[in-house]
Amino acid sequence: MTAIEQTEAVRPRGTRLPRRARRNQLLGAAQEVFVAQGYHAAAMDDIAERAGVSKPVLYQHFPGKLDLYLALLDQHCESLIQAVRNALASTTDNKQRVRATMDAYFAYVEDDGGAFRLVFESDLTNEPAVRERVDKVTNECAEAICDVIAEDTGLSRAESMLLASGMGGLAQVVARSWLHSDRSVPRDQAVQLLTSLAWRGIAGFPLHGMDQPHH
Repeated sequence: MTAIEQTEAVRPRGTRLPRRARRNQLLGAAQEVFVAQGYHAAAMDDIAERAGVSKPVLYQHFPGKLDLYLALLDQHCESLIQAVRNALASTTDNKQRVRATMDAYFAYVEDDGGAFRLVFESDLTNEPAVRERVDKVTNECAEAICDVIAEDTGLSRAESMLLASGMGGLAQVVARSWLHSDRSVPRDQAVQLLTSLAWRGIAGFPLHGMDQPHH
């Protein structure tokens, strides 16, 4: 069921949607159109038609196509940042932290709505406001990973950030590659392979105050 169908399913016949619900419905329609067509090929007419509203209703909520796109980016960038933070906080076992973090990226790209395409495969990255949001999600995910690495290893912030950026970039690129290969390897197996690769690298750095690599 699409976001639009879900919205319509809970609306009694003959009633107007509350403003927040209408906004969510429009965002759902916009996401479906942007994911399918890309930003440049999408038109406000397409989005209004998809949402089952008139263009004036659409413009009441969003002054233009870029406003719609940025609102979606804000929503979906934040969801990945929160997923990574939750993964890191889910356990104190560092190997399991690595696995949970890798799985967070796989879950994000596997979501049926295809929102990751707006974030990581956008055809609008030359737009400063879009670039700012894409950079933000990359940096904030890396910062979250960096916090754990710096605390556990005693490496400098700069060193920890390099390692964290590597782990986040690895997870994002491999998860997308996995999806584009039509999930040729089962997700659990793919996550385990990537976890093994990442863990063999990060486990080589001793825990702060200990002489041996952590396990």
